[in-house]
Amino acid sequence: MASTMLSLSSASAIASSSLAPQHNRPLGGSDHAAVWGKNKSNSFMKTKSRGRITMAIAVNVSRFEGITMAPPDPILGVSEAFRADTHEMKLNLGVGAYRTEELQPYVLNVVKKAENLMLERGENKEYLPIEGLAAFNKVTAELLFGADNPVIEQKRVATVQGLSGTGSLRLAAALIERYFPGSKVIISSPTWGNHKNIFNDARVPWSEYRYYDPKTVGLDFDGMISDIKAAPEGSFVLLHGCAHNPTGIDPTPEQWATIADVIEEKNHIPFFDVAYQGFASGSLDEDASSVRLFAARGMELLVAQSYSKNLGLYAERIGAINVLCSSTDAATRVKSQLKRLARPMYSNPPVHGARVVANIVGSTALFNEWKEEMEMMAGRIKSVRQKLFDSLSGKDKSGKDWSFILKQIGMFSFTGLNTAQSDNMTNKWHVYMTKDGRISLAGLSSAKCEYLADAIIDSFHNVK
Repeated sequence: MASTMLSLSSASAIASSSLAPQHNRPLGGSDHAAVWGKNKSNSFMKTKSRGRITMAIAVNVSRFEGITMAPPDPILGVSEAFRADTHEMKLNLGVGAYRTEELQPYVLNVVKKAENLMLERGENKEYLPIEGLAAFNKVTAELLFGADNPVIEQKRVATVQGLSGTGSLRLAAALIERYFPGSKVIISSPTWGNHKNIFNDARVPWSEYRYYDPKTVGLDFDGMISDIKAAPEGSFVLLHGCAHNPTGIDPTPEQWATIADVIEEKNHIPFFDVAYQGFASGSLDEDASSVRLFAARGMELLVAQSYSKNLGLYAERIGAINVLCSSTDAATRVKSQLKRLARPMYSNPPVHGARVVANIVGSTALFNEWKEEMEMMAGRIKSVRQKLFDSLSGKDKSGKDWSFILKQIGMFSFTGLNTAQSDNMTNKWHVYMTKDGRISLAGLSSAKCEYLADAIIDSFHNVK
């Protein structure tokens, strides 16, 4: 702090040593300023007189005293606890990050090749434009909508590179707050934990629509449709494009069509979060089919994208926000305002991950290799999903139907375990997961499927 401060515990010692008069003048005035410093605004001063002697006691009261301790992040905190555990069978199924069969982080071979190309070219580290790398923006919109989609040819998509999925969502939230004041975003119950934080911080009101049915461990489609219909006209409907997080439960193609019908009827605006394109099914086109369905109907929509999962670029923070507009002119204006919002937030995005994506998608050979690696990663997750189901079905003699695990898709599985049961998974079995019962199958190996099945069966049947 700017001024010299004393704690209460040390103040008495200083005060006692100041009892001797200084040239028969009390400690104050110019002497006070000399001792305590000119800036007195950062300390709370108390004075106490003893005859002709005045003592000054400084109480160290921080300007930040009113700031409380924030709760630990519910997902990142799981990893911290996992690292402190020394049990040989421990499993970290909390964080959504792909692991090899040996449960080690995986850097895609195609990413290494793209990075080698960057080194060979000797590319510089100059600032990107506010909207990001042009080559990245071009290929990312084409991946999402399809390169031959009329919306691409007509330049009706405003694409701005964002700080992965989170930053892209935050930029879109700022656009909603500024240009659609009072509009509500409706989000699924449950949803990715950070969605609510993003809209809260952007001061965008939100409410939930029903999504998960605990009785069936499946989709509450009727509840979802009813709540979308009941939302105020013109609401933004946040949808998970594929591999719903945390449940792994996606609507069927027929259900997606019905959802689009209702959103059109209510004049809502669809807002997709696409974090797993190509990583869920192994097909880029299949995982983008929900977005393309809405686009084919001529609907205006928003899509936040992330390359954390499908290219393993977790730390590069590479993603984009896309706004599909009804005209080229509208897209141009929207993009200008997204740039205006981004400038005071982070000025411009990082270049490394953008070049990796542009190099891979821009090369036929690397693009095909990427698709093969995505299929491999998606296939490994499907394999452990199947083995977990087989282990649960073989070990559990209660007759419980575990088939919901096979009906879910992507890296996550919603086990149906409650908070107490999830705690038992961690405390007794050393299986680290989120409190809502979600597990990341990307962090599971085939060798540990039976162990995980034992933990789930014990927690489900013996903990209420």
